[in-house]
Amino acid sequence: MMNQLPEKFIARMKEQLPPSQWEAFFSVYGNPPVKGVRLNPLKGDTEALKGRLSFLQEQVPWEKNGYYIALDKVGASPFHSAGLFYSQEPSAMSVAPKLEVKAGERVLDLCSAPGGKGTQLACEMDGKGIIVLNEPVFSRAKILSQNVERMGVKNAVVTCELPENLAKKFPAYFDKILVDAPCSGEGMFRKNAEEALSEWSEENITLCARRQKEILTSALKMLKKGGKLAYSTCTFAPQEDEEITAWVEKNYPKTRLIAQEKLYPHEIKGEGHFVALFEKTEGEINDIQKVKPWISRTAEKAYSAFEKDFFHHPFAGNLHEANGVLYDIPLNTFDWNGLQVLRVGVRLGELKNGRFEPNHSLVMSAKAEDCKRVVRLTEGDGRVEKYLRGETIEAEIENGWCAVCVEAYPLGLGKAVNGVVKNHLPKGLRK
Repeated sequence: MMNQLPEKFIARMKEQLPPSQWEAFFSVYGNPPVKGVRLNPLKGDTEALKGRLSFLQEQVPWEKNGYYIALDKVGASPFHSAGLFYSQEPSAMSVAPKLEVKAGERVLDLCSAPGGKGTQLACEMDGKGIIVLNEPVFSRAKILSQNVERMGVKNAVVTCELPENLAKKFPAYFDKILVDAPCSGEGMFRKNAEEALSEWSEENITLCARRQKEILTSALKMLKKGGKLAYSTCTFAPQEDEEITAWVEKNYPKTRLIAQEKLYPHEIKGEGHFVALFEKTEGEINDIQKVKPWISRTAEKAYSAFEKDFFHHPFAGNLHEANGVLYDIPLNTFDWNGLQVLRVGVRLGELKNGRFEPNHSLVMSAKAEDCKRVVRLTEGDGRVEKYLRGETIEAEIENGWCAVCVEAYPLGLGKAVNGVVKNHLPKGLRK
């Protein structure tokens, strides 16, 4: 692959690295890319999760739930559909831990799709606090929303907005912000060779740097006093990395650079990445108007009847109704009026002909032990594949709504009638 690398990229990297490292750096491009997955503690004990996934190798050193893998198509595993893990490049896992996110905080992932770093942050919050996951491109925001649902994140608000629009809504509001900025992608030359190489140019680096400054300008407006911001790229270009951090230091004297780090693929087991961590030392701490949860008596009664029939104990903590759809929204959620929002908390379901019909999001944020009627399938059971294709399956179970699971982990909803389970997996998720 070395002969495919742009000549100007090769020349710059020879200036950037000492001669003693040239051979090691460029030899990387003769090796296959490194792959990894991150376990999802929102689905249960990670030691139990590890026992289900035979393809895990050694742990990624900078992420406690990250593991290297050798397989190419782990997405075909039913445990992927159940949200037990997220396929994520190992170096990309290094960014989120820098923010040391805690339960109860207000967190923003500004350029979030497809959701690797954002769901990584959400795992540290354990459903407490609010995490806004934003993606300006609607088609990508839809994929982000699906991954949030699959991973069982309960406290996310998924938005599709330009950074400058969010900055108007959330001045000095967030405790932690992650800006995984669009970049020239040099660090992905090995992983996504065709796309990354075709889009690379020195002109594109300049365009990316300009856009990165615009995004950071909006992001820093939303960071409260004492808050921290992580800026990351998957490029080696100083114009997009160290020069950006120098620009922040020069233009935002109330923002302190704590540390910055560049990961080179010849020095670590992963692709190229860069991360800088900032702290806002002076400024304001603001709040904004909160939404007032509302639910009609009819909807509340219908949901209550379903909850008592489906769950062993109360499930939803903060009910909110909008256009006949019921949600379990995070406590103290801001009023999202004026924003393009794809998801707020857990979409529980909706009223149909006076009855409550549950949504896929509800069961994906639950655990098998929460539910009264569970169809427990094992990996390799042909019914798992049938269910994921959208077909009905047979099971000896009491009539009614049920959680269809692989081992102890929900794949989706079913409705049992006389030993036959009707499939309620959304059509867009069927394989």
